[in-house]
Amino acid sequence: MKFEAIRQYCLSLPLATEDMAFGEEYLLFRVGGRIFACVGLVKQDYFTLKCDPELALELRERYSEIAPAWHWNKKYWNQIAVNGFLPDEFVKSLIRHSYSEVAKKLKVSFRKQYPQVCEINMDNNG
Repeated sequence: MKFEAIRQYCLSLPLATEDMAFGEEYLLFRVGGRIFACVGLVKQDYFTLKCDPELALELRERYSEIAPAWHWNKKYWNQIAVNGFLPDEFVKSLIRHSYSEVAKKLKVSFRKQYPQVCEINMDNNG
């Protein structure tokens, strides 16, 4: 999946926003003010997603394109190689999973106000 496709997909999720809080080299995607994805603008060979800790380990063992994220809490964050070897639909499912991992930790009042945020999961097409 190419950078622009990743960006467009992240922004297609309910209430997703983008910013550059880490400087001009990184584009962050958030829901409810919390990061669910980070894409390097200078080095576009991988991007970072949040993941359930058990699933993160399983994915790392199964796919050489998935590794612990550099400079992120490696228990929860994976970096995904953007080399074209992982199918686009699988990458989209990882993005949805990251989004849902973040969304389920948002304040109850936010989730009640925006129920569409909690409707995204790894298996649906967003």
